[in-house]
Amino acid sequence: MKKTKVSIIMGSDSDLAVMKEAKKVLDEYRVPNEIRILSAHRSPEEVRKFAKAARTRGVKVIIAGAGGAAHLAGVVASHTTLPVIGVPMETKELKGIDSLFSTVQMPSGVPVATVTIGSPGAKNAAILALEILGTSDKKIAKRLEEFKKKLTESVRQKNKNLNEGI
Repeated sequence: MKKTKVSIIMGSDSDLAVMKEAKKVLDEYRVPNEIRILSAHRSPEEVRKFAKAARTRGVKVIIAGAGGAAHLAGVVASHTTLPVIGVPMETKELKGIDSLFSTVQMPSGVPVATVTIGSPGAKNAAILALEILGTSDKKIAKRLEEFKKKLTESVRQKNKNLNEGI
């Protein structure tokens, strides 16, 4: 079995439906990954141990999803020099704006790359992780180039369809 390259973590099992979207993207690219629940507030020592050991286990990028106070990504980033990508979860009270601010507002020296709220963010987090891995993996870089070409072509096709329909 290959070593895990991307670790996907979330603050609660209620985040699983969203964070599975990141796993799907990574699985599609055949990037070894893992998915775990770790809470910055309910299991802080587990989070610290996880972050400290990630590099020695072969992890290259960590994707961390959390809602509300959303401290998971920042706590992990404080214990590692690996890239950490934060995925803010949507919340009932503030629609995820609270999660977004908690994830993106990090102090100088403790960066967390932050993507959009919810499932689109989880997908983008996986793509960003692939882009990071692609800096040293030509196969991943090539597949990402093909992916971007398909995005461009889909816009061209939509414009063609639009103009033909008017």
